[in-house]
Amino acid sequence: MVSRAVKYLNFSKAVIQLPSFPVALVYLILIPASLLWKRHTSPLGLQKVLVAYNFICSVLSLYSFGVIVKAYYQGGLLYTFAMVHDADVKHAFVVYVFTKYLELLDTVFMILRHRQRQITFLHVYHHTSILLLSDYALRFTPWPAIGVMLGMNSFVHVFLYLYYGQSALQPAQRPQWKQRMTQLQLFQFVVGLIHAWFGYLHHGFCIFAIFYDMSMMALFGNFYYHAFVKVKLNKKNE
Repeated sequence: MVSRAVKYLNFSKAVIQLPSFPVALVYLILIPASLLWKRHTSPLGLQKVLVAYNFICSVLSLYSFGVIVKAYYQGGLLYTFAMVHDADVKHAFVVYVFTKYLELLDTVFMILRHRQRQITFLHVYHHTSILLLSDYALRFTPWPAIGVMLGMNSFVHVFLYLYYGQSALQPAQRPQWKQRMTQLQLFQFVVGLIHAWFGYLHHGFCIFAIFYDMSMMALFGNFYYHAFVKVKLNKKNE
C-alpha cells in the first residue's frame, strides 16, 4: 500500500515537471476567461482557417498513425513493457505529442467563435488529460505497448478532423456520418480497455490505464446517448 502511494506521488511530481503542465494550466484558465471574451467581443467566422486547420490535423494524424505502426507493429511488440530507444519509436512519440499541442487550438477557435456551448467537460478533460499523459509517456515511459493506444487515437483523429474539415468547408451540408464517427471513438476505447485489461492481468500494466479508458467510455457514452439515442427516442414519442 505504501509503495503504491509512493508511485502515485512520484507520478504526480513528474507530471508537474512536464513542459506540457504549464500549457495545460493556461489552457484551463482560458476556459473561464473566455466568458470575458464573449462579453466584450463579436464572434469571428474563421471558416478558411478552420478548413485549413482541420485538414492539416487530419493529415498529421495520418502521419502519426503511420509512424506509430512502423515503430511498433512490425516487431510484434504489442505488450512490450520496457524502455525502447529506437529512433522510430522516439519519432512516433514526438509526432503524437505535437498533435496534442496543436489540437488545443480546437478550444481556442471555439472561444473566438463564441461557441462556449461546445466546450464541455468531456472536451476539456480529453484535451488536457491526453496532452499530459502523452507527454509523460514520451519522457518517462516510451513503451511499445503505449503505442497501441496512441496509434488507435491517431487513426480515429484522421476521420474526426476530416469530418470537422468537411463541416467547415460546407457548413450547410455537413457530413452524414457524425454518429458513425462517435461509434468509432467508442470502439477505440473498448479495444483500448481490452488491451489495458489483458496487459494488467498478464504483463504488469498499471491499472490507471483501465480507469482512464473507463472514464473516456463513460463520458463518450453519455455524449452518444444524449446526441443520438435520446434524440431518436424523443422524435419517436412526438
